[in-house]
Amino acid sequence: MKTVALVSLGCAKNVVDLQVAVGNLLKEGYVLSSDPDRADVAIINTCAFIASAREESEYEIARALALKRRGNFSKVVVTGCYPERYPKAAAKFPGVDSWKGVPRGWTESKTPAFRLSGKAFAYLKIAEGCVHRCSYCAIPLIRGAYRSRPEKDVLAEAKALLATGCRELDIVAQDPMLYKPSLAGLLWKLDDLEGDFWVRVLYSYPSEIDDGFVDWLKNSKHAAKYVDVPLQHTDPAVLKRMNRAGAIEASLSVARRLRREVPGITLRTTIMTGFPGETPARFERMLETLAQMEFDHLGAFAFSPERGTPAAKMSGRPSRKTAEERERKVMELAAAIWRKKARAAVGSVRRALVVAPGTARLESQAPDVDGVVFVDAGTVGEFIDVRLAKAEGFDFFGEPA
Repeated sequence: MKTVALVSLGCAKNVVDLQVAVGNLLKEGYVLSSDPDRADVAIINTCAFIASAREESEYEIARALALKRRGNFSKVVVTGCYPERYPKAAAKFPGVDSWKGVPRGWTESKTPAFRLSGKAFAYLKIAEGCVHRCSYCAIPLIRGAYRSRPEKDVLAEAKALLATGCRELDIVAQDPMLYKPSLAGLLWKLDDLEGDFWVRVLYSYPSEIDDGFVDWLKNSKHAAKYVDVPLQHTDPAVLKRMNRAGAIEASLSVARRLRREVPGITLRTTIMTGFPGETPARFERMLETLAQMEFDHLGAFAFSPERGTPAAKMSGRPSRKTAEERERKVMELAAAIWRKKARAAVGSVRRALVVAPGTARLESQAPDVDGVVFVDAGTVGEFIDVRLAKAEGFDFFGEPA
């Protein structure tokens, strides 16, 4: 049998693309290698969103080629955002046998994807591309214009996933809120499917959170009361330079609105530091605003100028060192807020989904980014009640309740 080894980098949307590719390979007779550093074919599925992602992609490509020279791999295939964004970079890596960008069209509906997330949960991609033109972002250059996946295909895949024992559907897209004909309409149709499961929407552009989406969060029997609303910044002048001026008011009010209308909701956001025009005073005001908002989960990353984007040519950019120092301060604030919230949660009993032996996630914990609950109970794909015994870092340790 021919074997394949996988390296997957970047976001959940990228994971979905790789799952489809692996599904095709399994149909052709390949099997997954039990040794990730030894196989007939190595696939490096790459990201190229920011500088650190490009560097990680290049490192993994170079590493795979070194293993190929030692005889560990017969072929190396590079896929995803990096070759899409930098097609001429193939010349830097002459040992790569195939250099493929992002897939086009909706092959998911025709191909049995191999689920890399395991039995308990799955990423369900509903759209591709982006309509926004944030001045710092290369995603439209990589993924193209926004297009919604046919609703019937989304529902068919959701039914198939639930039939395998999946208990959490994580809705992903560059911007799920713009799904056509209607995100709320799709969510209510998912709500009509039988079974005990969560539906979690990952990424919500702040100014697009409408009454229909909030109503679904409040009243759906399957909705995970969790919203990831990346603000990027809270200073109006910086948001204007980011070309997110339409989201200024929403960026400052969305947390308050969601907490008021959806009791018990969990809120996550992401902040960019060091953007052109972010003065010390503007950064400090943002830090104060974030302290007041008290997001349950808060991430940050330093700005990197991306070729072909308007922000790459903007003046007034803080140094890389300053951007990273500000990133560190945001994450210190995130840790302080988390410690306060975690202390309040210890001792409570929560429902959790077992995602791996000894590991579960709460409704308030999205996959890969928000921590887990370590608990010796249940089987993978089962909901259990857990008493949170203690918090350590961004994780909990729990006991069966």
